[in-house]
Amino acid sequence: MGRDDWLTTPPPRAELDRGPFPARVGNVRIGTASWTEKTLLASRTFYPSIANTAERRLRYYARHFPVVEVDASYYAIPSAANAQAWAERTPADFVFGVKAYAALTQHPIEPTRLDKALQAELPKTLRAKRSVYPRDLPPTVLDEIWQRFAGALEPLRRKLGYVLFQMPKWFAPSRESYAYLERVPERLPGLRIAVEFRQASWMTDERRGRVLDFLRRAGLVYVAVDEPQGTSSSVPPVAEPTSDELAVVRFHGRNTAAWTKVGATTTERFGYHYRPDELRPWVPRIRELARRTRQVHVLMNNCHRDYAVDNAKDLAELLGSSS
Repeated sequence: MGRDDWLTTPPPRAELDRGPFPARVGNVRIGTASWTEKTLLASRTFYPSIANTAERRLRYYARHFPVVEVDASYYAIPSAANAQAWAERTPADFVFGVKAYAALTQHPIEPTRLDKALQAELPKTLRAKRSVYPRDLPPTVLDEIWQRFAGALEPLRRKLGYVLFQMPKWFAPSRESYAYLERVPERLPGLRIAVEFRQASWMTDERRGRVLDFLRRAGLVYVAVDEPQGTSSSVPPVAEPTSDELAVVRFHGRNTAAWTKVGATTTERFGYHYRPDELRPWVPRIRELARRTRQVHVLMNNCHRDYAVDNAKDLAELLGSSS
């Protein structure tokens, strides 16, 4: 075999840098919430020097993990060409999660990141703004954004596990919020929608059961989270499936001081390396999710240097040793 053979021929999943690493344990897939995070690339701790292009990095990542989340789609609508490339560069059984574009989750967007045609449809006052909330966009532009996002994912549909709707911390339980979530599957027909809350009031003891029942009826996947506790946006680590097909678990780290710090950088907020004793309590929760659903996707979002990669392997080893 030539030194580049691994780039074109996916090797057996056991051929990993730690030896027989169970990146997939039964029906549980473990991966990270990005494969191109800048500090991971700069650290030179995961990718070999030969993985020096976007294509080679994704092919190399797919040697180690069976699932990954696309983070860039939150900041700009992806292109169908990129989605096609992602599909072609990964093994047949590889799965993607894709983060919904900010406008779809009621986050502000940067008008300059829209293509020229959509920018031209904006009033001049909005075009000049650094960021714009979706509620302020012309309805025709917002409708076009939904359609373009769905169209961009079409080449990835066969490998698309879910679209992540990570709602903002100001998205609180209300009649309007429930109605908004109910409409999402209609806007993105045929796509599995996973919902993550960033507002603690969704999962209070009094409301939790009603929210989970609503998600089941609406056909939405609840995203369980591990994240800093004790803040107004801290969602407790509830691991409860709302779909027979899929459960999603995301790990954000436990940097409490930076979680709600104004102006905190991504490195501050997610720069946390889990200890094994912090991951171990999740093993029975994930195994129970696996028992009750067809697939479980576990994503490490503590994306700083090799923290997410390392902890994904740690968790997979814990799951494998307990099976």
